[in-house]
Amino acid sequence: MPINNHGNKSNQPSDSTDIQIARLAFIAATITTLGDGLAALAAGLALQELEKSNNQSTQPQYDQSKQMDSTQKQIDYLIKELKQIKKMLS
Repeated sequence: MPINNHGNKSNQPSDSTDIQIARLAFIAATITTLGDGLAALAAGLALQELEKSNNQSTQPQYDQSKQMDSTQKQIDYLIKELKQIKKMLS
């Protein structure tokens, strides 16, 4: 029987090592999964920002053109009014 006890003692450290290795593998897999999830989230946010930026870059150009037309109309109106005032004063 002493041989079996001695044999069990040598198996226990091996079992303990196997458990530690399995725990480390589990922790590594968990960290990898979290990292992949964070990378996917970051990629999704980057894509969302690029789409938003793309939509905003085309939108302001249209808005700027519209605003410039409006400003030009206001300038034309003011020039017309100044000419009328000039005629009245002459």
